[in-house]
Amino acid sequence: MVELLPDKTEQALGRTVSALRRTSSVAPGVRLRCGVDLGTASIIEVVLTPDDHVVASEMEVCQVARDGLVVDYMGAIEVVKRLTGRLRQRLNTDIEAAAIAVPPGTSAANSNTHRYIVEAAELDVLAVLDEPTAANSVLGLVDGAVVDIGGGTTGLSIFKDGKVVYEADEPTGGTHMNLVLMGRYGLTWDQAERFKLDAAKSDEVRQAVRPVVEKMATIVANHIAGRDVGEVWLVGGPVAQEGIEDVFAERLGIPVFKPPHPMMVTPLGIAMNVPKEDKTC
Repeated sequence: MVELLPDKTEQALGRTVSALRRTSSVAPGVRLRCGVDLGTASIIEVVLTPDDHVVASEMEVCQVARDGLVVDYMGAIEVVKRLTGRLRQRLNTDIEAAAIAVPPGTSAANSNTHRYIVEAAELDVLAVLDEPTAANSVLGLVDGAVVDIGGGTTGLSIFKDGKVVYEADEPTGGTHMNLVLMGRYGLTWDQAERFKLDAAKSDEVRQAVRPVVEKMATIVANHIAGRDVGEVWLVGGPVAQEGIEDVFAERLGIPVFKPPHPMMVTPLGIAMNVPKEDKTC
């Protein structure tokens, strides 16, 4: 059982957050690798060197996807172009190689939509993987389940001996938390988002959205039933909510953990899956 992440992993996640503001110097000629996480609530890009050192990252809150599927194709292209352009300007060099991730079970057609959006920013997509598997590139879980909670869906992959043996994805994510807050307090979408992130209201938010979290936990419980899963790791933006792992643990009856900066785990893992040498996926 893995209870603590290696120090270097926690440091890498910390650097990914810091890289939203700080840019590391890059030696001339270094081939940079970009991971693009095209999510329901935001798009995040992380840039690594060949030795997996984080040099820069960018994020923009947007609503170009719903339940893991792109609903605003042109809007998504504009955001990815904008973020990639900022990264190229900050690093003063080109970025060509990229990877993307999609929810488990995404069709080939929808995966290709993600690919075309990223390629419109003049990035070569060299790898396509599912989001929990991308996250596990950071976590390094050998046996257990990784649950990626996004804005629209809860996705999971079960690992045995480091390999995916089962995966699933169902609607319910951070968007549904916002909808509960909107209905309960008469808020607009933007007001609900700010309310959800207000540390002073964390207890109130936790109580209000607990039914949503319990539904997420039930989704996971249904999919891991009878599959000999000994532990679960949670990643994704909504996982930052204090105590969410405790609700999951109560429902699942097994240890549940979450890493620091859970929103950055999947984007970092996506970037780590860009081949270090040119090849097609």
